[in-house]
Amino acid sequence: MDLGLDFGTTHTVVAHADRGNYPVVAFLDEDGDARDHFPSVVADDGGTLVYGFAALEAARRGMPSARSFKRLLAEPRVTPDTPMRIGEREVPLFDVLTGLFAAVLDALRTASSIEGRLDGTAAPRAMLGVPAQAGSAQRFLTLEACRLAGFDVAGLVNEPSAASFEFAHRQARSITSRRDLVIVYDLGGGTFDASLLRLSGTHHEVLDSFGVNLLGGDDFDEALAEAALQVAGRSGSELPGAARASLLEECREAKERIGPQSRRVVVEIPAADGGAGSAVTVPIDEFYAAVTPLVAATTEAMEPLVQSLGSPDGDGDELQGVAGIYIVGGASGLPLVPRLLRSRFGRRVHRSPMPSASTAVGLAIAADPDAGFSLRDRLSRGFGVFREREAGTALSFDPVLDRSLRTSDALGGPTSADPVVVTRRYQAAHNIGWFRFVEYSSVDDQGEPRGDLAPVAEIVFPFDPELQRAAAVNGSGGESSLLPEVPIVRMEAGPLLEERYTVDPAGIIELSLTDLTTGYRQEHVFEL
Repeated sequence: MDLGLDFGTTHTVVAHADRGNYPVVAFLDEDGDARDHFPSVVADDGGTLVYGFAALEAARRGMPSARSFKRLLAEPRVTPDTPMRIGEREVPLFDVLTGLFAAVLDALRTASSIEGRLDGTAAPRAMLGVPAQAGSAQRFLTLEACRLAGFDVAGLVNEPSAASFEFAHRQARSITSRRDLVIVYDLGGGTFDASLLRLSGTHHEVLDSFGVNLLGGDDFDEALAEAALQVAGRSGSELPGAARASLLEECREAKERIGPQSRRVVVEIPAADGGAGSAVTVPIDEFYAAVTPLVAATTEAMEPLVQSLGSPDGDGDELQGVAGIYIVGGASGLPLVPRLLRSRFGRRVHRSPMPSASTAVGLAIAADPDAGFSLRDRLSRGFGVFREREAGTALSFDPVLDRSLRTSDALGGPTSADPVVVTRRYQAAHNIGWFRFVEYSSVDDQGEPRGDLAPVAEIVFPFDPELQRAAAVNGSGGESSLLPEVPIVRMEAGPLLEERYTVDPAGIIELSLTDLTTGYRQEHVFEL
C-alpha cells in the first residue's frame, strides 16, 4: 500500500492511495473513537516511552510528556544525540523520532481504518514530507528515523510541494495556460513555508520557496495562554511546568474550536497547586490582536514570491498568472488567517477544505505510481563553506550550492535525472584545509552570507603528503586532531584538489574530497 506520511508538529496525518482516491487514514484513540490524526506526543509512563493517544492518556494521569519536538529538528546544531527532556528524563531526539514513527506504524496495523489491509511483516511504502526550509540534518534524521521504524521510505518531498499535488488533484480546472502558477501558503503547528510552483499537467516545478522555521500554531497557543492569564490577572511564572503544559493543551483545543462567527473563546486555567482550575473568557478581538503580528510575519516572508512575479501587463497585478494562493496547514484553520490574506491578495486566496490533511493527501498522490505526478524542486537553502586564507589568519566564504539549485525529480518519475553534481578543482595553497560548512538563507552583493546561517560540519583535510599518511594511520580522529597540533602554513606547490558535491532528490548533500596528486580521499554525508 502506498502511503503519504505527514509528520506534523502537533499531529501526524496519513493518507493512502486507493484506485485514484486518497482518503485520510482514521486512527482509533484510547476510547475507540476514530480520529483523523495520530498525536505527535511522547510521554514517560513509568519508565516506558509511549506515543500518540497513549501519551495523551498518560499525560492526563500526570505522567511527564512532551510535544512539538519537531521544532528541535530545526535547531542549527541538531544531531541524533540532541537531548530532549521528558520530565526529569533526557532522551536522544533520534530515539524519540524513531519511536513515534514505530508507534504510527503499529497503529496503522492494529488500530486504524486500514488495519486489515496492511501486511503484518512487509514494510509499507511511504512518501515522507519535510518543511521546505528544512536543512540537511533535519531531512536525514526524519528520513532515517522513519526507515528504521519499519517504513519503506519512497522519497522525501517538501510539504508545500506535496500540497500542490492535492490542489491540482482537487482543482484541476482552475489551472490554465494563462494561469499555471500556484503559491502554497503552509502554516503548520511549528513552521511556515510558502512555495511558488508552476503546474503543467501532472508535472510540477518549484520556482522558489521562503519561510520561517519557528513560526506556527504553537505560537498562537502561547498568545492565547498569555491573553487568558491576563484576563485572569495571573502570571504564567506561577504555573509549574505540568500546569503550563496543561494550559497550552487547553489553548490548543480552544483555538481549534474558533469559527468565523466566534466572538469569544473560553479557556480553563489550571490551578497552580493542582486543585480545581478556573474558566476565563477571552474576547476574540483581543486574541486576534495578539496574533495578527504573527500572521503578518508570514505575509512578509512570502512577499519575495509575489514580488518575483512582477506585473506582466504593467497594471500592478502581480498575481495575474497565479491560479491561486492555496492555504494549507493546521494553523491556517484559524479564521483570521484567510481573512488577512484575502485583504492583502484578494479573491485568488483559496483555503483547502482539509487544511490539516492536504499535505498528507499530496504525499499519497506522490507515492502512487499510477498518478503519474513528477516534481522538480530546489534546495531552498544555500550551502557554502568558510575556507582558510592568508596562512590561516583570515577566512573567505564560498557559496558552493545556491538555494535556487534545481534538484532531480523528487519522485523518481519519468523526468528523473541523475543526482545533481557540482565539481570544483583547484591547487591547494596551504598544508591543511579547514572547511567550515554552513547552510544559509541568502548572500549579499559581495557573496557574503546574510540572514539565517546554520553550521553543518567542520572538516579537516590534510594537503601535505606527510600529514595525509599520519591521518591514514590514525583514522578520522587523527584528521580532526591535526589542526590544533600543526600550524597552518602556505605551500608553494600544493596538490590538485577536487571537491565533488552530490545532491540527491531529498536535498541531502554528499561530499568527496580527493587529492588528485596523491589519491588521498575523504567522503562525508551532511546529515549530522
